[in-house]
Amino acid sequence: MRVTQSMISSQSLTNIQKNYGKLANLQEQLSTGKKLNRPSQDPVAATSSMLHRSELRGIEQYERNVAEANTWMESADSSLDTVNQAMQRIREITVQASNDTYDENQRQGMAEEVNQLISHIEDLANTQVNNKYIFNGTDTSNPPVDLSEGIFPADIDEVNIELMNGVTVPINVNTDQVFSEEMFTDFQTLENKLMDTDLSDETFNAFLATIDGHLDEVLRVEAEIGAKANRVEMIEDRLDNQKGIATRIMSDNEDADIAKVITELVTQESLHQAALAAGARIIQPSLVDFLR
Repeated sequence: MRVTQSMISSQSLTNIQKNYGKLANLQEQLSTGKKLNRPSQDPVAATSSMLHRSELRGIEQYERNVAEANTWMESADSSLDTVNQAMQRIREITVQASNDTYDENQRQGMAEEVNQLISHIEDLANTQVNNKYIFNGTDTSNPPVDLSEGIFPADIDEVNIELMNGVTVPINVNTDQVFSEEMFTDFQTLENKLMDTDLSDETFNAFLATIDGHLDEVLRVEAEIGAKANRVEMIEDRLDNQKGIATRIMSDNEDADIAKVITELVTQESLHQAALAAGARIIQPSLVDFLR
């Protein structure tokens, strides 16, 4: 095969053009920080990145769901802890009332405090998070307790939220026994008896067992919230792990090794300069040069 000057020149220009392409690619990686800027550069890696990016969007939504679940349960736990404190105070008042050293005016003051504590427990039963009543099941738009209307929680449905793919967790607790009509009636009865001067100490002693029963129910529900919170925490940890893995794989597929890119760019520039110099020596001769 006869090699002509035209063939040599054409091949040299083709190689120089390829070098320009490599330089352009390296410069693009350096400016964007990405080794994969177009799917065509590596279809397999691009497909993998797309799948993991979609996975990350799903994980971010689950993280928002986890945050909502935590807010809901933390608010419920805080409210029930305050209910516990209010009931403990009612118990203290009952113990005090069983002491016959208190006169009528003092017991009247106790009755007023019990009245205020009952109202406080009613307010706690109607705790809201993002304008949703958290102690009324799926009926989050209506308050579960209204003493003036005789409304109390009943048939509380579970509020379920998806925290992982295929993993749904109920984030509310059944408080129909905590904020029951019986509980409020018992405390209102205590309030009324505090204003009765003819009662014996034994009457108030009998109330202690009743109050302890209501306290036990609060503690039971608080324990249930704690168990659910632990499960949500484990799910949150798992989401963090999945997010880290997906992010790492995307980084491996897409992110450029800047130090390596710079080294390759310097090397490629040297090769390109050498190719230009060689090309200039090959392409430079003309017909006149040969006729001399």
